[in-house]
Amino acid sequence: MGEKTAKISDDTQVAMPLRNILSIIAGVAIATWAYFGIIERLNNIETEQTLMSSDLEKNTEFRIKWPRGEMGALPADAEQFMLIEHIAGELEKLTVEIETGKAPFDQQQKLTLEFYETRIQKLETQIDALKDKLVNGQKAH
Repeated sequence: MGEKTAKISDDTQVAMPLRNILSIIAGVAIATWAYFGIIERLNNIETEQTLMSSDLEKNTEFRIKWPRGEMGALPADAEQFMLIEHIAGELEKLTVEIETGKAPFDQQQKLTLEFYETRIQKLETQIDALKDKLVNGQKAH
């Protein structure tokens, strides 16, 4: 029997239908496109994850340091603290004046107190009159 050996060189010809060659080229092109699409998606996900990780670290640092005052304060906070200190000082002064009997009052407060004083006196008079009527009414029966 004769020996058949395949000799392959750059001059070797392969007979294949054109449809198969086009199918192979199309398959390779689609596979390459899909591969690079997957790589691009992975790169996007890795980038997003890196950015989110960085933001998370900054957020954690801010969350811990801001209440301690290590990252500064807002100008509005500083203004509020100054106002609170001022009001606390005024409250202390008024407390001392009230305790010593030197509480300041304006004309409106004086008028208001006088109004309530006269109103209370009228009510007390009416209550006394009602008591007298009740006592006299019970004695008559």
